[in-house]
Amino acid sequence: MKNRFIKTLIISLSALSAGFLYGDNLVILHTNDTHSNIDVAPDGTGGILPRKAIIDSVRNAEKNVILVDAGDMVQGTLYFNYFKGDVEYPIFNMMDYDIRILGNHEFDNGLAELARHWKNVKGSRLSANYDFSNTPAKGIFEPYVIKKIGKKKVGFIGINIDPQSLISTENYNGMRYYNAVETANKWASFLKNDKKCDLVVAVTHIGYTSDVDKKTDVDLARESKDIDIIIGGHSHTFVDPSTPEKTPYWIENAAGKPVLVAQTGRYGKNIGYINVDLDKIGERKFDYRYIPVTDRFSQDKYDSKIISFLAPYKHKVDSVNNHQIGVSTIDMENNSRTGAYPNWGGDFALWYGRHIADSLRISNPSFPEVDFAMVNVGGIRQPMKAGAITEGQILSTFPFSNFIRIVKIKGSDFIEAMKVAASKGGEAISGNLRVVKQKNGEISVLLDNAPLNPEKEYILATIDYIANGNDGLTSLANNTMLWSDPMIMNVRILEYINMLTSLGLPVSADPTARFIEAVELP
Repeated sequence: MKNRFIKTLIISLSALSAGFLYGDNLVILHTNDTHSNIDVAPDGTGGILPRKAIIDSVRNAEKNVILVDAGDMVQGTLYFNYFKGDVEYPIFNMMDYDIRILGNHEFDNGLAELARHWKNVKGSRLSANYDFSNTPAKGIFEPYVIKKIGKKKVGFIGINIDPQSLISTENYNGMRYYNAVETANKWASFLKNDKKCDLVVAVTHIGYTSDVDKKTDVDLARESKDIDIIIGGHSHTFVDPSTPEKTPYWIENAAGKPVLVAQTGRYGKNIGYINVDLDKIGERKFDYRYIPVTDRFSQDKYDSKIISFLAPYKHKVDSVNNHQIGVSTIDMENNSRTGAYPNWGGDFALWYGRHIADSLRISNPSFPEVDFAMVNVGGIRQPMKAGAITEGQILSTFPFSNFIRIVKIKGSDFIEAMKVAASKGGEAISGNLRVVKQKNGEISVLLDNAPLNPEKEYILATIDYIANGNDGLTSLANNTMLWSDPMIMNVRILEYINMLTSLGLPVSADPTARFIEAVELP
């Protein structure tokens, strides 16, 4: 059934040219969380050139097309590691996006770099709930834009995520955040009632779901009255219209009317497609589909200007991606909060922290031993399949500017952080830790099979992002830093894998769950 649905979407582009759906209509194409995935993936999905070919075909078939991106267009591959946005931003301009908003990863290199890129962004740059007045990004963004489609007015609002515990504080210093739902409703009312817009679309980067206590697109839909469509990002949710029981895309608002909530997953593997009958907006005549981005187009359909622009960057990326440094014995997935890859990350942090502590004790005999370690699952961005491991693969898997730290922390603060981690489904912790979820919702944290002492101080190897209390793990900020690595973590991981290879050892990992459910005795 689903394959038939996808085939229908593929052939629908030609059907649209004959006015198959509506006469007077607006087509909104949308993407989110493409994360610097410029090239086609090994499975034949995604890629800038196939995406542009699809967008061009829809624009050729339809009179009224608006192309929207809901943020996190950068960070996740070598293109961003090496070129810091100098690839993605120009290419998105070549693709003629009409409306774009910020994701949290647009802040990864700080506000000065954000401003450098966004001042050259073509199309409308929207952000209603970030105030950049006291930052280098002053004057770049507007809260809304109104598009005239025939006699109809369509208003778009940009709504961004709460940066607290998500974006490193130094990367948004001086920017003010305003409540997402309250701000969206304020501007939606303004557009509907003051500007007399026939349709109001909120383009958001707050998530269809949330791991922490933050408002989502579903919350926004339920608490709104004047928003008709929400085009979202951040949570990487594929809101599949063929499975509405799994991801509902019609959400009833505070006035009892349905709001369309859409999101396309991640990595540019799908393009969202919303066809609006402009004469029947009140009846919610919105056709929501998705178009899979595949390599089905012939090469002559690809944009020659993008190919030429990309060539020198792609040459360097390919050379790094093809440099083998090791071998993995097992498949390790990055889309799980427990299992082999999170465990490997936690174990690496423990090994490296203890290695550093041993070295430091040569000159400072009183430097303590490291008790345990943790890093964040969200920092693991790509899977590792059994077989060859390349340098580019590791740099893309661990793309963030994280640094290993050794800190002193009280047991109670670590236990509190593990409560948050358990509520999210797990985290990357070292093998000498177990977090046991009790039937009553409480947790027990075990170190070497003994309960962690809430009153005792422990030595933790982690990363600066976590040590600063981000990812909702706020209690971890109550630490005393003992040592911080001057070198970025992915370089240390490369050194570690190269060391294993020099010893004739493969990369392997313990797949056993470290966040476990308590056993209830009969």
